[in-house]
Amino acid sequence: MRKKTKIILGSFSVLVFLFFYIPLFVVMAFSFNDSSVGTVWTGFTTQWYESLFSNRQILSAVQNSLYIAVVTTIISTILGTLAAIALYRYNFPGKRFLNVIFYIPVAMPEIVVGISLLALYAMVGMTLGLNTVFPGHVVMATSFVMLVVMARLHGFDPAMEEAAKDLGANKWQTFWRVTFPLIFPGVLAASLLAFTISLDEFVVAFFTTGPGSNTLPVLIYSMVRRGVSPEINALSTILLIFIVIVVLIVGRVLIQIQSRGGDRS
Repeated sequence: MRKKTKIILGSFSVLVFLFFYIPLFVVMAFSFNDSSVGTVWTGFTTQWYESLFSNRQILSAVQNSLYIAVVTTIISTILGTLAAIALYRYNFPGKRFLNVIFYIPVAMPEIVVGISLLALYAMVGMTLGLNTVFPGHVVMATSFVMLVVMARLHGFDPAMEEAAKDLGANKWQTFWRVTFPLIFPGVLAASLLAFTISLDEFVVAFFTTGPGSNTLPVLIYSMVRRGVSPEINALSTILLIFIVIVVLIVGRVLIQIQSRGGDRS
């Protein structure tokens, strides 16, 4: 019975992975297609990679998306980490209410956030641009960062901090020498998640960007109406390779941190 279960679960897992990854390989393959029509293979070429780096519209959108994603990651990682530590360690009036507030953006539809921000900007007379995208991204990413760091804190041993204090360390030294290194894997994973959420986010950016400040998802959506250029396939391939490299580096860093922790213990 166990053998049949393993075969069924294994087959199902393979089908799921194929469902997710085959479209990615198709996009990568057609980035080398000589035809400008994305569904017909006519030959091998690298011209779309060459034209990609000369397309100012796409490069500008990529630059905007990376800029927003980096700034959002920094702000949300700091706010989410501090919020997780405060909610996990301290008791104060309104703690439960604040905890619920941080969970709301996780469950709230993105279109509600986008429309709400658009209405707010219109009410105060703010001109839409690149900087008006940050609030919505930060709000959503901060909640996810808090959840990831909070999960890491639940596996944290308070005895490590108590031992550091007994050895003469003050609160600041204890945090940077003991607490932060132990929760750093969670913070690193949370920052990577925040970067991915911001880079991939479309709905909020669609409602809050202004003319000339399109992000990459918004630009691709506008291009769908008249046909996606093969340059987008080339860009998608580059982004996939970049993400794989980043994930491998982060995974290696986490393994090294865990191995060092095991050696110390």
